[in-house]
Amino acid sequence: MSSSHKITQLVDRFGRTVDYLRISVTDRCDFRCVYCMSEEMTFLPRAQILTLEEIDTIAQAFAELGVKKIRITGGEPLIRRGVLDLLQNIGQIDTLNELVLTTNGSKLEEMAESLKQAGVKRINISLDTLNAEKFKRITRTGDLDKVLKGIQAATKTGFEKIKINAVILKNRNHMEVTQLVQFAVDNGCDISFIEEMPLGVVDSHDRAEVYYSSDLIKSDLQKEFELKSILDKTGGPSVYFKVIGTDSRVGFISPHSANFCSTCNRVRLTVEGKLLLCLGNEHSVDLKRVIRANPGDREKLKQAIIDAMQIKPEKHEFDLKEQPIILRYMSATGG
Repeated sequence: MSSSHKITQLVDRFGRTVDYLRISVTDRCDFRCVYCMSEEMTFLPRAQILTLEEIDTIAQAFAELGVKKIRITGGEPLIRRGVLDLLQNIGQIDTLNELVLTTNGSKLEEMAESLKQAGVKRINISLDTLNAEKFKRITRTGDLDKVLKGIQAATKTGFEKIKINAVILKNRNHMEVTQLVQFAVDNGCDISFIEEMPLGVVDSHDRAEVYYSSDLIKSDLQKEFELKSILDKTGGPSVYFKVIGTDSRVGFISPHSANFCSTCNRVRLTVEGKLLLCLGNEHSVDLKRVIRANPGDREKLKQAIIDAMQIKPEKHEFDLKEQPIILRYMSATGG
């Protein structure tokens, strides 16, 4: 193995190995979910966002630094023109174990087959309700029927795993958690319930009032399902339970009630080219600046990534009662 291909591991000051990169390929979306965006969003001008070639170069550099899993997110990644070519390029990196995708499902009906051919192994689909009217209210613009057809198409295509992600808010959709698990079971999917992340100022609700903890969800589910704790890990922050008698697992992502920072193995690349070292902090390094100042110099880029590990914080400090210290929206951050 030549020295230029020698895999260096990315390790932070707390001894955590970073082997998982989430890449936001667009801040735009065809939905306007109330917990993710404000209704009138101003999107980034094209010159400010990474080109697909730049994203590809950064992904390759991370793979050379030992990253084994890359997740493509947005906004809604599938609305970015040329995204399939990018997925194909990343899918061909031979040291990568997994290329995975998070989507709102709106484009899956027509794109599922091409995604699988491009090398996407697993898909996460955001789905917070099975009630069409409520779906419209939460997403402001989404069509539930189209998403359900997308989930069916993805299921038929035969990805290794399909997982539903649901953000649960009190008095908005908390009463639907058993229905959502039943839907996952019926469709042979996994499901993760997510406590809302306090990112960006939202005008639609008070976050402390709508907070519904993972423990409450779990006790609601246990009235209908038998859940058995399992040690499965997918490289993310979910804590998993097997739904006894089915092939499905239920995961809980609990940034408030069960801080998962001690095992954090992730960093995020925003669409603007900032390498975010923690979802809940503003520690970041501008890789766009590095790449544009040193075109074609992969070593400089890799050194900037290695150096960035020194500012990865130990943990996030989310407080539901405070206005968010993080002013960027989830859509710009990458879901």
